[in-house]
Amino acid sequence: MSQVTVNSLETIDRVPVVHDFGFSSVPPKESDVAMVFVGGDRSNGVIVGVNHQASRPRDLAAGETVIFTQDGKQIYLTASGGIKVAANGQPVEIDNATVVTINAATKIRAVTPRFECTGDIVDNCDSTGRSMAADREIYDSHQHPIANIQTGLSNISTGTPTVTE
Repeated sequence: MSQVTVNSLETIDRVPVVHDFGFSSVPPKESDVAMVFVGGDRSNGVIVGVNHQASRPRDLAAGETVIFTQDGKQIYLTASGGIKVAANGQPVEIDNATVVTINAATKIRAVTPRFECTGDIVDNCDSTGRSMAADREIYDSHQHPIANIQTGLSNISTGTPTVTE
């Protein structure tokens, strides 16, 4: 529901806003609205379109779509087929997903000063199934035989690596 100033003498409270299914928003103050009065009844108005000129992205190419907020966050569907998410300095969070799958044909690149993971990282997951922690444990405990040393009946190997990082 929104409040609409129709003219200098008339303000209407609690006007329903009709959105396309799957979309919802609360327009900022000073937004433009297109309103219809059902059956010509001034007490039965419905907002069928809303725009906020100061926030609206401009210079989109034909066929492009952008979902945007007043503070500059955007999900931009480009004409060339790309999708850009502009978080405007805010966190981006995916909640309650059981699995998140990214099917990238070439690579996934994270440009960040720090990459964190709270669980195991498993590389070659479809073949080895071992985590990086398990591989690190194998590496940290491995030894190499020392060749060409005559020690009698004993076998001599190097010690385990001393650098664990």
